[in-house]
Amino acid sequence: MSSLFPALTGGPAERPALCFGERSLTYAGLAGAAGALAARLPRGGRVAVWATPVLETAVAVVAVLQAGAAAVPLNPKSGEKELGHILADSAPELVLAAPGDELPPPLRGVARVDVDVLGAGPAAPAPDADAEDPALIVYTSGTTGPPKGAVIPRRALATTLDALADAWRWTGDDVLVHGLPLFHVHGLVLGVLGPLRRGGSVRHLGRFSPQGVARELNDGATMLFGVPTMYHRIAQALPDDPELAKALGGARLLVSGSAALPVHDHERIAAATGRRVIERYGMTETLMNTSVRADGEPRAGTVGVPLPGVELRLVEEDGSVIASRDGETVGEIQVRGPNLFTGYLNRPDATAAAFTADGWFRTGDMAVRDPDGYVRIVGRKATDLIKSGGYKIGAGEIENALLEHPGVREAAVTGEPDPDLGERIVAWVVPADPQSPPGAEELADHVARRLAPHKRPRVVHHLAALPRNDMGKIMKRSLSRD
Repeated sequence: MSSLFPALTGGPAERPALCFGERSLTYAGLAGAAGALAARLPRGGRVAVWATPVLETAVAVVAVLQAGAAAVPLNPKSGEKELGHILADSAPELVLAAPGDELPPPLRGVARVDVDVLGAGPAAPAPDADAEDPALIVYTSGTTGPPKGAVIPRRALATTLDALADAWRWTGDDVLVHGLPLFHVHGLVLGVLGPLRRGGSVRHLGRFSPQGVARELNDGATMLFGVPTMYHRIAQALPDDPELAKALGGARLLVSGSAALPVHDHERIAAATGRRVIERYGMTETLMNTSVRADGEPRAGTVGVPLPGVELRLVEEDGSVIASRDGETVGEIQVRGPNLFTGYLNRPDATAAAFTADGWFRTGDMAVRDPDGYVRIVGRKATDLIKSGGYKIGAGEIENALLEHPGVREAAVTGEPDPDLGERIVAWVVPADPQSPPGAEELADHVARRLAPHKRPRVVHHLAALPRNDMGKIMKRSLSRD
């Protein structure tokens, strides 16, 4: 297939491509550094990348793709057991890292190549690269067992990034700012490879801060990608930071993903800046499936409509397709299209179980569809769908209702067995004032007034903080009554 990054050979050579703090590369510099490194890499092999949020990581991944190999991004925060599993499963021939990085023991048996961001070499992509060749092997979080390696082909990268360009009117004139990790689809594929495919620029903050966002947006950046934790911190900072409000108000596009952005934070940001955050929906295995379009209605609590080329349907537990778009009927999302992965590495059993007989991928996410096709995620099938008193209830809408209470700073909702109801709704709340937390009855009444009596929490636990992963997602399996 054609190059994933045509701007490396055919774009403005001196246009900024990558900026990480004080360190940056133009397209000419990136082409030279990636070309020199690509010449040292195995064609068609697997190459691990120690994915710290630095310039070397971006250069390394581009070089691997230019060489026609598959990159295996490694989370620097992974424990040795998890890292050992990933290395044994993916069997990379090399590991790429920034000079001076100390790698943990599991990696010391893998041949290491340090990334030279000042290198110079030809930028031409591998001539034998095929659309179905693996581009990335990204490991899932492993909440129900050891992490699985999702094999993402070059075709899926190109399809997703081009579909987002259509939905977001994304061009080479855009300058993206973000502070996301680079071992994950959001930060790496959308946040680094996306701007490079468009011929635009990315500015990585290294470490996220509202002040860093304001600085970059006020200095010419046009787009911000973040996760709900980041936007929550932005919403909290806005009342005392007029420069931040000005910066966000001037951005062309504010995008949130990786988890649902609470409606309360949507509204606080819109009120302070006049701009609305749009959401999109994707997974490691599918890359991006839906998004609110740049020219569409930025409706809080929705993830928009299917992207070009993506088919999406909702199904009942028995597999029957839900035809109605009433905004109420909950079903599992299944998707089909060129954005999908090819399978789990070394796991034909898991791959077969992930797809229906006619090729639809079972996402495990539950949603409803509005009459105009907008999708609203209500949660994960395994942790966020609560069956109580004969109702199917999504945890997300209860969490949003709880966050509207002035005494609630953070909230998560789960279900637990109940002999009468089947499951009862349990709220895990971080109070705004730990010395005076809202009571269970007060919160139950608050939810019942906003939603319906059967959606009120029956049990409330107060916590100092909710357990979250590196992408800011709440780890509900870590919540327990003990």
